[in-house]
Amino acid sequence: MSRRYLLGMRPTEMARPSIFDRLFSRTAKQERAAQRGVLQRQFEGATSGRRGFGAGAFGRVNGEVGAAGYTLTARSSHLYANDPLVNNAVGNIVGEAVGSGTRPSPRHPDAETRAALTVGFDRWTESSDADGRTDFYGQQASIVQDVVVRGEALALFVETDDGRTILRQLDVEQLDRSLTRDLGNGSQIVQGVETDSSGRRTYYHISPGRLGDTFGWAPPVRVPADDVLHVFRPLFPGQMRGVPWTAPIILRAGELDKLTDALGMSATVAAMFCGVVTDENDLGVGDDPFGGEAQPSLEPGTLIRLKGGQHVTFSSPQQSQAVADLLKSQIRALAAGMGLPAFMVDGDLSNANYSSMRASLLPFRRRIEAFQYHTLVPQLLGPVWRRAITSEILAGRIDAPDFETNLAAYLSCDWIMPKPLQVDPAKDIAADVAELEAGLASRRQKVAERGWAIDDLDAEIAADRERESELGLSFGEAREPSDA
Repeated sequence: MSRRYLLGMRPTEMARPSIFDRLFSRTAKQERAAQRGVLQRQFEGATSGRRGFGAGAFGRVNGEVGAAGYTLTARSSHLYANDPLVNNAVGNIVGEAVGSGTRPSPRHPDAETRAALTVGFDRWTESSDADGRTDFYGQQASIVQDVVVRGEALALFVETDDGRTILRQLDVEQLDRSLTRDLGNGSQIVQGVETDSSGRRTYYHISPGRLGDTFGWAPPVRVPADDVLHVFRPLFPGQMRGVPWTAPIILRAGELDKLTDALGMSATVAAMFCGVVTDENDLGVGDDPFGGEAQPSLEPGTLIRLKGGQHVTFSSPQQSQAVADLLKSQIRALAAGMGLPAFMVDGDLSNANYSSMRASLLPFRRRIEAFQYHTLVPQLLGPVWRRAITSEILAGRIDAPDFETNLAAYLSCDWIMPKPLQVDPAKDIAADVAELEAGLASRRQKVAERGWAIDDLDAEIAADRERESELGLSFGEAREPSDA
């Protein structure tokens, strides 16, 4: 029995649907499907027709990056070099990610060996740059800057004449984007990166930089992957080349730059106001208050005597009242696109306080921490430690008699990230002390959060106490004077 008879109504008694029922009800196709008991699944985000017109779609990541990679890199580099907001944002990301440098803390179980490894690595960092412009900690900052601005960073391990391994940073465009081909048996080259049948990176096809810069294009050289550091934050699995962090805001930043230029010109024009003298009686030059001058100008403090029927009209270009709000919303969009608090883009702290700054810094620092441990450690810091320590030990600059039999102990280490600057250090220290007293954290953890290795800190504290005792000094806690 149909639903109509169940309701006690005959088919002829059913009201005909009005035009509003037809407009706002389901389509006829959906009605027929519902009558047949068929449920139609549909994501609105995948709809076509009027609502879906103009919606973008993202294909396979390597195809998208291959088609747009060079343009994105070129435009992002231009923004970094010319746009003050983007330049400031990039500087803040780099400063938060590496600061003065990320330092290793060896995991070797022997304290003396840990100290020897630390000293040996510090000695290596002083001359790690093959170009001789900075040290390894400066190279960290340069590499992270390339990752943010250009989407990826490229560096090459170089062997010196005395058997040392050092690092040379390359231009990312030296990795040949145009080289993509199938090598057979599952091996392939995608945008200059060669992989085997398992997907493992085996070689990089890199053009010699100096030759290419001087004489134009130079054919790429096949370099083993073990000698190359290719650092980038992938968007999707299987991605071969990086994408600038500025990609979501490139067009918006360009539009904002045009808007600010237009507003600046508008303000200039508004300041250069002009006046029009109207003579309703048309009495002629003899009655002109400016004596017939074709384009008269006004000096400060000028008084003009006008006769009857004459008046002056001044132009006054009007500025949109919503301009300030529009600029702020655009800057917030730029900041969101790069994962930054807005004040780290425009430097505006006029409405900031401790709570608002801390609330905005916490998610930003969480994202930076993820980048540090998910990208920098596995792609840059870890490989550099293993290569540098191996080079120094094999060259005899670090004493390690059991290196070959105890390899893992020498090549494993923790990385001490730079201490983030505190909005209110007193409050943060009080919170740390409370966590320690409640047993919710260890000293090692809290010391590491401040960019120190606990062994080094304890050694310095002990040395300070010994020196104070020898000199009869007392700082901090009150202590009994020494017998000396």
